Amino acid sequence: MSLEARPLASLSAVAAADWDALHDGRNPFVRHAFLSGLEMQGCLRPDWGWTPQHLTLWEGDALVAAAPGYLKTNSHGEFVFDHAWANAYARHGLDYFPKWLGAVPYSPVTGPRLLAPDPAHRQALLQAIAAQATGLGLSSAHVNFHTSEEDPSFGPEWLARSDIQYHWRNPGHWKDFDGFLADFDHKHRKNIRQERAKVQRAGVDFRVLHGDEASDADLEAMFGFYLRTFLDYGNSPALTLGFIRHLATAMPRSLVIFLAEQEGRPIAGALCLRGGDTLYGRYWGADQSLPGLHFETCYYQGIDYCLREGLRVFEPGAQGEHKIARGFLPAFVRSRHWIADPDFAAALGPWCAEETRALQRYAATLAAHSPFKAGGRSLPAGATALNS
Repeated sequence: MSLEARPLASLSAVAAADWDALHDGRNPFVRHAFLSGLEMQGCLRPDWGWTPQHLTLWEGDALVAAAPGYLKTNSHGEFVFDHAWANAYARHGLDYFPKWLGAVPYSPVTGPRLLAPDPAHRQALLQAIAAQATGLGLSSAHVNFHTSEEDPSFGPEWLARSDIQYHWRNPGHWKDFDGFLADFDHKHRKNIRQERAKVQRAGVDFRVLHGDEASDADLEAMFGFYLRTFLDYGNSPALTLGFIRHLATAMPRSLVIFLAEQEGRPIAGALCLRGGDTLYGRYWGADQSLPGLHFETCYYQGIDYCLREGLRVFEPGAQGEHKIARGFLPAFVRSRHWIADPDFAAALGPWCAEETRALQRYAATLAAHSPFKAGGRSLPAGATALNS
């Protein structure tokens, strides 16, 4: 039976069970409940640059492949930066926007982007994405933060880019926080213990809550901290309180909140999502500035949680070289880019290749700053895959 490509303007057009049957369920960000929640709870708006345009493949009435996607009129909330590309288009009198983006909004988190159990359907999905972009007259199509397992599906017409994040990975023998610190050199181990002690001396306690354990007051407090962070940096918050409440009910065991309290009053919080073997740190905020509070709330509480729960990986978010000193080592992340204009595609190919070489040199420099004892863990996770 032949495949039919259908763009969807909303995930409400497909049953949750059919969508979620296309992936293994280990990554919470591609679940129907998460993506549809963004749409239903006012987190995506055309005037913010986001218009849902999910690409699906069907065999008759059966959904066999899908890619969460959006028509974008800017590059905000993507975390793969192509502003220089847009400027180059503008200098030549061409429109870079709108473009098509295959990604999870506001989430620089690696996960499946070509939702299809059959590898042949992944390639057909990519062909359908390029055909749709061509038909709509778009400048380009992009797939951000895909998995290494999806790389073979992309042909050479999809330019490869990469970047560095900082991830915590348990090699298997860390059973508790003391065991984790035992692998550190003396200086870094002492610094972490001092940071944690400062928070304890300030009388700060923590509550760790899954979605079904959080009261509405807890959710409101966490949302308030989220708003505070965006206000402090002069940015506009995209998530709504309704979306946080939606996660707590639709994905109750995937939502994890670390609430810091002083004298019984919440003073800071970190919102995370839990996957199959990974904790994903997403948002944090505080209404007090205490020494060590950020590191304890965002990093050490998460590591403690992973060690208790047997999770292997903790991804605390994009950027931040300061994470290395706290046990988060460099890890490569990926994106792919289809450019409609052949001249621009030809020019961007060498640009992407040089960017990758520069990134590899940077990663080698970062590896020298590992906090672990000599002979311990220091290489960027995924280096072999990137070099191949």
